[in-house]
Amino acid sequence: MRLTVLGSGSTGNAVLICAGQTRVLVDAGLSAKEAVRRLALVGVDATTLDGIVITHEHSDHAGGLRVLLKSLQCPVYISGATRDAYISERSRNTDEPKKRAESLRDRTVEISSSHDFRVGEIDFHPFTVPHDAADNFGFTATHEGVRVATLMDFGHITTLVSERLRACAAIVIESNHSRDMLKACEVYPWELKQRILSRTGHLSNEDVAAWLRDDFDGTASDIVLAHLSQRANNPDLAKFNAESALRERGGLFQTTTRVTLSHHKEPTPWIEI
Repeated sequence: MRLTVLGSGSTGNAVLICAGQTRVLVDAGLSAKEAVRRLALVGVDATTLDGIVITHEHSDHAGGLRVLLKSLQCPVYISGATRDAYISERSRNTDEPKKRAESLRDRTVEISSSHDFRVGEIDFHPFTVPHDAADNFGFTATHEGVRVATLMDFGHITTLVSERLRACAAIVIESNHSRDMLKACEVYPWELKQRILSRTGHLSNEDVAAWLRDDFDGTASDIVLAHLSQRANNPDLAKFNAESALRERGGLFQTTTRVTLSHHKEPTPWIEI
């Protein structure tokens, strides 16, 4: 298996997972043009995608889907609740709900956040994560016994999340903000800060560090920090917090795990597992 984060942040999120001859795009938050361009940058023709998995309806994860589907033939794997929320999401364009519904007509495979599904040679094992969306999920994906995990947009690490992240060879996980930077951010209104900090908001650098130090099983060779805020985080700080937490683990639990930063403007290097 191999994966790359094509882009991640409030401006758009997309992850590409490949195994054997199967290529799956996870989320379509980038513009269609940008998604196609970044796929080409990592050597993949967008028309060869075997499926698009949508984790939830928020625009930074699904905003580019409708236009992207115009040039693709692959199905969209999406839950019924997320599909309904995506179609009905408020837009300045009053015709957008109709256009979205039409774009998905006969193009979807309905999935559930609590049932496994398969795309080509990859088995997906979704699990619910706490976020203020209709039916948001993270997942592990497996191929020939190798497991990777991707999860973004969730407010805290539940027991279920911690369990599902065990025995993964690579993990893409949100490290959205520094709590102090978020509280001091003059651009965000207090209501938005409260939403981000809530247990159904976004995961902080501090939350990721606590998980790496206390609950991470040390199996993953690679941790990719994703969905970094451009206003309430600093990439160097996020990476420093994560790497410091790994060093703070007890002597019997030391790991050689690499920490990689995702970017909102460019793909990460391929991570080969």
